[in-house]
Amino acid sequence: MWGEPTFITQHIMVNKLQQMKCPDPFLEVRVSDTSLNPSLLALCAGYENGEWRAHQFASHLIEWLPEFCLKFSEIEGVGSHNMVKLLRMAASNVYDTEKFKTRGEIGELILHAIVRQEFHTMPLISKIFYKDSPNDTVKGFDCVHIVENNEYLELWLGEVKFYQDFKDASRDVCAELEAHIQSVYLRKEFIAICNKLDDRHPVSIKVASLLNQNTSLDKIFPRIVFPVLITYESDAIKRNVSLCQEMIAGIKKETSENYKHFKGKLPNLKSAIHLIMVPLGQKERLVNAFDNEIRRLK
Repeated sequence: MWGEPTFITQHIMVNKLQQMKCPDPFLEVRVSDTSLNPSLLALCAGYENGEWRAHQFASHLIEWLPEFCLKFSEIEGVGSHNMVKLLRMAASNVYDTEKFKTRGEIGELILHAIVRQEFHTMPLISKIFYKDSPNDTVKGFDCVHIVENNEYLELWLGEVKFYQDFKDASRDVCAELEAHIQSVYLRKEFIAICNKLDDRHPVSIKVASLLNQNTSLDKIFPRIVFPVLITYESDAIKRNVSLCQEMIAGIKKETSENYKHFKGKLPNLKSAIHLIMVPLGQKERLVNAFDNEIRRLK
């Protein structure tokens, strides 16, 4: 087909994709257990000068904005001549409303950063890029990434609940997972993903083939991974002012109890699940700090 990348061009683009560098790590891993099913990962922002690092967390998330908001061909073309322009454009595309406290983009951005950094995924499509207006709420999965190992392609479809209460988040995300694994829903999502593929993306042809309506879901399910991010306000973080043994022990106790609660509500899935928890000191502080960062960029 005219315009399709040649093998050599594809090989070059794959290398570029693999070489996409992440911002320096910010969130620190407190719990990691891959022996569990689903696996468990918990990360937190820590403290500085006796306070939970809300402002530093927000500033770190801004570093991910271009990759989160732009499509592959735009990221590929970032240079010293346009990086400020593209960063401002990315900030404008996130949202433009005074009702920012009810927005869910921060949670989606946190998930994007974690799966890129901890699981070495690569973004496939940018939901933000395809919004008709900054304040649109985009339906569907909260992130669409891929992992490619030895020609084997995994499709990472993320779900996020950027909440204050873990039990509320667990209830809602498990209900969504159950709805989203239904055949009719998945087929609609696959069509939407294929329609948004960037032709310059090195795995666009493979993804389109995998998600073709003639491919049985029985073949697709084993190649889907569901990273599930839940945030919650943590008592362990609130009652401490520095990273200490009491705080770390408290996080481990919370995540253990939360994990049992989540697993008790989890529907039966044929795909791998990674449960990711990010305990917060105060959700509102992070939201306000992020909004301030966004406004400074516009």
